[in-house]
Order: sequence, then C-alpha cells, then structure tokens
Amino acid sequence: MASLATPRSAPRPVLRATTPGARPTAPARSVRHLGPNWYASVMGTAIVANAGATLPVDVPGLRTVCAAVWVLSLVMLSALVGARALHWARHRDQARAHLLDPAVAPFYGCLSMALLAVGGGAVIVGRDWIGLPAALALDTVLFTVGTVVGLVAAVAVPYLMVVHHRIESASPVWLLPVVAPMVSAALGPLLVPHLPAGQAQQTLLIACYAMFGVSLLATLVMLPLVFGRLVTGGPLPLALTPTLFLVLGPLGQSTTAASKFADAAPGVLPEPYAHGFAAFAVLYGVPVMGFALLWLALAAAMVLRARRKGMGFAMTFWAFTFPVGTCVTGAEGLAQHTGLAAFRWLAIGLYALLVAAWLVAGFHTARGLVSGALLAGPGPAPAGPRPATARTR
Repeated sequence: MASLATPRSAPRPVLRATTPGARPTAPARSVRHLGPNWYASVMGTAIVANAGATLPVDVPGLRTVCAAVWVLSLVMLSALVGARALHWARHRDQARAHLLDPAVAPFYGCLSMALLAVGGGAVIVGRDWIGLPAALALDTVLFTVGTVVGLVAAVAVPYLMVVHHRIESASPVWLLPVVAPMVSAALGPLLVPHLPAGQAQQTLLIACYAMFGVSLLATLVMLPLVFGRLVTGGPLPLALTPTLFLVLGPLGQSTTAASKFADAAPGVLPEPYAHGFAAFAVLYGVPVMGFALLWLALAAAMVLRARRKGMGFAMTFWAFTFPVGTCVTGAEGLAQHTGLAAFRWLAIGLYALLVAAWLVAGFHTARGLVSGALLAGPGPAPAGPRPATARTR
C-alpha cells in the first residue's frame, strides 16, 4: 500500500511497483528499504484464515486449510518483526526518515493490526493445531502489544502529520493508524469468556467498546477529506488506486466489532445493555455494510479504470485483502444475528474475492522478493514537480 500524501520535498518511498526497466540503487536484499507497509501482507494473510474459519458454509477441509494459512501468517509475522528490528538496528537514519515521511508513517498502524490479526487467529483457528491454552497465551500477548501499539500510533501519527509532515492532499492511507483500535475492538471480545467473571470481563468488553468509539469517530473525521480529495483532485495515480479499498477497513471492522459485542455481552453486562448490543449489531451493521458495498463498487470501478490505463503490480495490491476480509467477517456477523441467507451469500462471495486478491498479491510479492525488486532502493527522483495531486485522464 502506498500514500498520495507527499511532503513538499521529495520523500523516500518504500513502496515499489515492478516497473519494467527500473534500476534499483541499493542491494536487492538489503533491509534498508523494508518499511512498515510490509505488515499489510501479514494482515492480508491472517484475515484469509480468520474469515474462512467462520464462513457460514460447510466445506470439507476448509478449516484445516485456514489453520495452515494462519500458521503461514504467524511465520510471516515472526520473520518480518525480526527483519524490521534489524532495520532499526542497522539503518536508524532510514527508520527515522520513515517516521517523518507522510507517505510512510501511517503504515505504523499496520504493525498493530498484524499483531492483532495473528493473535485473534490463534483463538479462532490456530487452536486446532497448537491447543487452546497456547492459543490463549499467544493471543493475550499479541492482543496486549498490538493494542498498545495501535493506540500509540492513533495519537503519534496524527501528531506527526500536524507538527512535522508537509502534506499536499488527503490519502486513504490516513485511515491506517486510526483503524487499528477498531481491530482491537473486534478481536478483544474473543478473550472475554476466558477472563474471570465480573469486573475483568466487563472491563475488557467496555474497553473494546471505547476503542470502537475512538476509531469510528476518527474515521468519520478522515473520510470526508478522502472523498473530497477524489472529487476536487480527480482519480489517484495508477499505482495508488488500490488504496481506495482501505476505506472498507473501518466499515467492515466496525460491523464485525458490533457483532462481537453482541456475542460477548450476555452474561457479562446487565440488562438492558446486553440486549442493546444485540440490537445495535443489526441497527448499526446493516446500513454500514450497505455503504461498504457502495464504496466497494466505486473503488472497483476506479481500479478497473486504472488497470485499463496500464496499472501494474505494486505493494498497494495488499489493500485488496484485509479491508475486504473485514467485510467478510462483518457479513458473517450479520448473517448470524439476522438469520438472512442474503448475508451468508454475501460473505461467501466476498470471501471468494478475498482469496483471489490474496493469491494475486502473494504471488507477485513472492516473485518480487525472489528477484530482489521489492527490497531494492528507489531510483533517482524525476525532475520537476511531483504529480501526486494531478488529475489523470
């Protein structure tokens, strides 16, 4: 994923498109240019496992495949955390430059979401292979660390945007740090039944609801800016067009969170709050899912337009995975709470789209890693002004 929010001086981008003829300027397998955007690949892989394991359809072997995909996401997370630690240890100047680059800094929200997605997957499907006690221990650690990182990013990145960054236009990537608390809100209820009854369960559930509000209100601030940028500035540059799918993240994830609150509240919260969460799951989730489908259609039309104009693969393709996956889990929750077959079929259709996007993004990413193209440094900046805010016709 990439951002069109660029500083007035040329940034040092970490997201490369596999453009024919591009000449890397750094060793092909150096971690110097390994940015936090790579955590999106972990998120996209984990959501394939998490959404598939709860799909409202009985497919023989599906849960086993999902467990294998979750293990892959755990391995990817471990490798990436190690590589990023090496990046900070050996290339601290570049790491600091990433924080001060408005095109890169929002991706620190992806670290939180990767930790949370893999942790939640441990309880959802990973327990089939590692056992429930190990799954709970792993999720507790990853949820705690991921939530802290997400809350820090939700404050620190907007602070950097205001104080240090020089931004020319809004970007869908702005949503990444503020949507991270919503992922905590959606996955935290998985731990509620395993806590001591009473204050511990109530505190976690209410804390998740508070993070729901933090993320939702921040998203409502950001979305008008993003849409206003599209209307006044025209379509995004071709390689950045997939980032339009990022808008689906807070929509699908908040719908998922509302359903998870309804599942966890009975026996934890007194009436009428427990019953209120059940009503809220439907009264909130249905219209938000409707808007998500509207945005999905708009974003898909823009991607098809960009493809016709020559859009090739870039790491932005991972924007097609996790946000769509949140809509799958949101539709699954609505199918459970409404009993409507329409939402079951919607979840199945969106999951097919998710798997297709994951396979495409994963194949091209693996090929780029083998060739070294995706880890190479950026080429020389072109002369003249950057076209980040220009209309493309």
